[in-house]
Amino acid sequence: MTAPRLAVIAGDGLLPELVLRAAGPDTVLVRLEGGAGGAAASGGDDLDAAHRVTARVEQLGALFDALRGHDVRQVVMAGAMQRPRVDPVLLDATTAKIMPDLMAAMAGGDDALLRMVIGIFERQGFAVRGAHEIVADLTLPNGRLCGPAPSEGERRDAARGRSILSALGPADVGQGAVVAGGLCLGLETAQGTDAMLEFVAETRGQVARASGGVFVKRAKPGQDLRVDMPAIGPLTVEAAVRAGLRGICIQTGAVLVLDRAKVLARADEAGVAIWAEP
Repeated sequence: MTAPRLAVIAGDGLLPELVLRAAGPDTVLVRLEGGAGGAAASGGDDLDAAHRVTARVEQLGALFDALRGHDVRQVVMAGAMQRPRVDPVLLDATTAKIMPDLMAAMAGGDDALLRMVIGIFERQGFAVRGAHEIVADLTLPNGRLCGPAPSEGERRDAARGRSILSALGPADVGQGAVVAGGLCLGLETAQGTDAMLEFVAETRGQVARASGGVFVKRAKPGQDLRVDMPAIGPLTVEAAVRAGLRGICIQTGAVLVLDRAKVLARADEAGVAIWAEP
């Protein structure tokens, strides 16, 4: 008996390629136009897939029909996506029915919006799976991945970061914080991790002249990890180094580590500790 066919709704970054590679040649690649789908929207796409579907968020009915036409039963949402620009003129009947609720969800945080998107696909009969269910060893168990053992001060900074993110969880704000010597130097908001770390690099001298500190990356409390699971990669390590940080603490089993070999090499070279805690 063959496994149900999988579709990868692909955004930007390395993750879609990893999922396609792990899922096999019969996987369907979906790119969203209209500002949501990354490479396809800008005219470039180097992902290799035997089956391709191009869709718009205003025409979800056509997307669902195309997926059923390819005998898709499961979908994975992989990679960074922007909130789409919705053109009301293009709405099909299926999307018009749910658009008021979808627009209301877009006015909130990412988690609320993505929960709604999951519900839309599930009500259409598609099982939504997480990238970590398809690609092995994307997350970390407890303990140190690389770099020097975290100092007691760095562990205290990590605990402070966890406490801050836990408190912000109900507001559906972000998945990252930077703490140095007990001071919170940055919080991840809609601009993302890179923008936060750049802000820390540019401003930390105003409040914390000594180098050091920890970037803490965690899922929001209660977050559905099938979509928008937090992630770090080589560029995260580079940005942490520029910000003068000495540690990256991620949540056990709930943060993707992309391009692990490069992450390990750069962190070891820079003396940055990476470890996972519950």
